[in-house]
Amino acid sequence: MITLAIIAVFAVVFFRQASGMPWTVAHIAGITISAPALLLLILARIQLGKAFSFRAKASTLVTSGLYSRLRNPIYVFGSLFFLGVILWADRPWLLLVFVVVVPMQVYRSRREAEVLETTFGDEYREYKRRTWF
Repeated sequence: MITLAIIAVFAVVFFRQASGMPWTVAHIAGITISAPALLLLILARIQLGKAFSFRAKASTLVTSGLYSRLRNPIYVFGSLFFLGVILWADRPWLLLVFVVVVPMQVYRSRREAEVLETTFGDEYREYKRRTWF
């Protein structure tokens, strides 16, 4: 619940700031990417429920909702949200942070996959076969 509260506070601050900004191409692109990404990020976090943790662990294999198509929707939509914020802020230098964050997300997803495969075996391998990232 704390993660959802943090995301919600950040979203409110972000969109309040965005409402006072001029409508440039960068701002429009940023909002266009970040708004749906944020909604999908929140939905993914809700669908993950009690299976969510900051460290790789395997208590439940969630395969419904967004997780029926993506193995890591929190990473995907979190990254898209961050990219949208970078565009909205019109600060290209923040792309350097993005270039560091994305490989970290890929690394974390691989660690989680190892834990899930060890715990759930063939069930996870079948799930992995029919989903993307």
